[in-house]
Parts: sequence; structure tokens; C-alpha cells
Amino acid sequence: MSDSRSYSLSKYTKKIERQTKTIFFLATLVLSFFLVYVLRDESFTSTQDYTLFLLFMAIGLWITEAIPPFAVGILIIGFLVFSMGSNPDIDVTQYVQTWSDGVIWLFLGGFFLAEGMRKTQLDESLLKFILPKLGGNSKNVLLGLMMVTAALSMLMSNTATTSMILASIAPLILTLGKDSPLIKALIIGVPAAASIGGMGTIIGSAPNAIAVGALEGIGIRISFIEWMIIGMPAALLLVYLFYKLLVKKYQLKTQQISLDFLETEVVPLTQEDKIKKNIVLVVLVGTLTLWLTSQWTGIPVAVVSGVPIVLLTMLGIIDSEDVRRLPWDTLMLVAGGLSLGLAIKEQGIAEYFVQSINHFELNYYVMIVIFGYVSVVLSNFMSNTAATTILVPVGISLVSIIPGANVAFLPVVIGLSASCALLLPVSTPPNAVAFSMGIVGQKEFFPGGLFIGLLGPLILILYTILSFSLFNFG
Repeated sequence: MSDSRSYSLSKYTKKIERQTKTIFFLATLVLSFFLVYVLRDESFTSTQDYTLFLLFMAIGLWITEAIPPFAVGILIIGFLVFSMGSNPDIDVTQYVQTWSDGVIWLFLGGFFLAEGMRKTQLDESLLKFILPKLGGNSKNVLLGLMMVTAALSMLMSNTATTSMILASIAPLILTLGKDSPLIKALIIGVPAAASIGGMGTIIGSAPNAIAVGALEGIGIRISFIEWMIIGMPAALLLVYLFYKLLVKKYQLKTQQISLDFLETEVVPLTQEDKIKKNIVLVVLVGTLTLWLTSQWTGIPVAVVSGVPIVLLTMLGIIDSEDVRRLPWDTLMLVAGGLSLGLAIKEQGIAEYFVQSINHFELNYYVMIVIFGYVSVVLSNFMSNTAATTILVPVGISLVSIIPGANVAFLPVVIGLSASCALLLPVSTPPNAVAFSMGIVGQKEFFPGGLFIGLLGPLILILYTILSFSLFNFG
């Protein structure tokens, strides 16, 4: 009987979920039509109306999640091709070609590296190499795990990194118990470090790639190492500040704990496993070196991304099954976001609304602060990639009318600030992974999320200003 009731409840829940999503979709559709009718200008062409409608529709679908975010990305490309394909003055192939954008290839190369590290357990080896060197002090263990998580998240999916780190400390959870202050601090700190650590590189977080792609679209190039100069120190500082908050919140002492669980080898490595791990290590170091030196070697980072794709498949590290498991949905979302930004720019939608508020005195730095915090707020309740996709084109248009303003500055701040959204378990996938363990409640995420949400954008803005002034980026 219990199985039957559970099955019936499951069917009922799915039915309610389908109905809710359908209602959200239809409501978004109607609202989008209404907003276009109210906000359009009489001089708008049909393609401008279509683009404005698509903008409102995409925002609504991303917020309500009536359909998955990646499906919105596909919808954007399909809608643009369908609605503008008959216009001889518009080359719709450019909206499809975002799939071959350099940012997409950069991400794909990062995905192959991350999968290679996961499959050969190179990520776990890094964890086991570093943690024993920290000693058994509980504070050092927390800081060490958070820093390792942040470092790995600069190369891997932050969700995968969180899952791997939390799984690796399962023996420690069994030893200390779920009520241990250290365990609670780890469950909150690891996903936060994963999200914040993604700021460090272009491939670390999709918002970073969106910002870089949008800047490339207007002729401004931010190299891999230039982004690291901005993102990595800021990310490590925010992780450290979050760590200090956790130490104070959970009143961690200098307690000595056992790290014996790191020495256990579940499955002994064969000679073949060791060879594969060494191959991934060499490919990782080589790819990172070429990425970091691209501005001196002249080899585009998108071309370098072919190195892990070719070598890891050719040498048998990654097979077709592994490729199918890659997060293609992220690439769909990024490609759709790039297409939407391109359409908004070409059809003059952002410029129209910017000009309508042009009579206001726009203070450059006040606007930077506003966009930084809006990025955080939106990213707490919707995909941070989607939030960045919406804000970056508008920000670029606004900055372009301010005399003497650096256009590159605002997109970078928006992309970085999007990673500061940690307020709720649903704010980021890493938070959701940690929450699903059942060790901490929803309210446990709030203090740290509020702390980073308020302090993070300010630190990022100040550090970005310093970086741009010292190194003349953009």
C-alpha cells in the first residue's frame, strides 16, 4: 500500500509541476507581448519588435524556469533564425555561429580537462597531497579544503568539485558526527569556495565567459592571464574572508583531528592508471601554460583548447561515453546568451532604452556599484549565466555614452559579481549539493550568503579598478 501511495503521490506531484510550468510559460508569453506593446517605439521595425519580445520572453523563462535554462538558449537561436530569416538585410547565420565562438571552445577545452582529472582521480590526488601538509588542526583543515576547492573550481565544474570534495570527507563526517562545528562549517564553506573560486579563470564560471565574449564582440580582448590577474586574487581573498566568518560563526577551536582517511586507497592504482594520470597531468600543465602565454605566443586560447580535446581522446583517457556526459547544457545556454546579446546590440534595443534615460546624470562609479549588486540579486534567484547575459549588453550600452569611461570594466564586474550569489540553497548548484546531504538547514546558508553578497561586489569593484589602472586592461 505504501508503494502504491508513493507512486500516486509522485504522479500527482509531476502533474502539478507540469501544470505550474505551463502556466508560467503562458504567463511569460502574454506578459512579453504586453511589455512589447507598452515599451516599443513607433519607429521600431518588425525585427526590433521580435528582438524586444525575445528579450522579455527569455528573462521570464529564466526567472520562472518554466523550461530549463539551456532550452531557453536553444529557443533564442531558433527564434532569431525563424523571425529574421526572411529579412535579406540580416545575416542570421551569425546567431547560429555563436556555437563556434572562441568562448565556447574555451569552455569545451576546460570540460575535457575536468573530465580527464575526474576520470584519472587527479583531483583527489591533489586533495590527498595537500591536506596532510596542513596538519590536523581543524581550522587549517577547513581553510585547506576551501582553498583546494576554490583552486579546482577554476578548472572544473564547481558542482563537480563540490561533490568530489564533500564525498572525500565522508569518513571525517562519520568520525566527528553531523553536529560537529567543523563538519557544518565544511558543508557551508566548500560550496561557497567552489562558487567564488570560479571567478579565477575564464573557464571557471560561465558568467566570466559571457563577459569576455561580449567584450570580444565590441573589439575588446581580455586574455586568459589578464582575467586571472583580476579574478584569482579577488577570489582567494573572498574565500579567506568567508573562512574567517565560518570560524567565528561556528567557534572553531584549534582542535586536532585525524586525517587517516586520506591514506586509504579504495582501489589500488594499476600501472595503466598511473600512466593515464601522468598523461592528464602533462596535458593540464601544457594547456594552462599555452593559455597563460597566449598573448605572447600569439596562439588564440580557443585554438589551445583543441590540445586537451585531441590528446585526451587520442590517448584513450576520454571515450565517447565520457563526451556524452559533458555539461553540454552549459554550452547551449552560453551560445544562446551570446546570440541574444548580439541581437540586442545589432537591433539597437539596449541603445534605445539607454537614450530614453540619457537625460539623467549617470555617474560611472555609482552605475558600476548598482550593476554589481543587481548581478548578485538576480543570480540568487535565477541562473547566474542568464543574469549576466541580460545585464552585460545593457551595461555596455550605458557605459558607451559616458565620456572617458572604460567599456571593459563593467562587464568584468558583472561577471565576477554573479559568483557572489550564495544566499540560498537554490542560489547555486554547489549549495544545492551541500543542502541535499541533510546536515545543515536552509538558514545556515543565509549569514555567509549575505556577507559575501554585500561585501563581495565592493571588493571586486575596488580590486578591478586597481587592476585596470595598474595593467591598463581593456
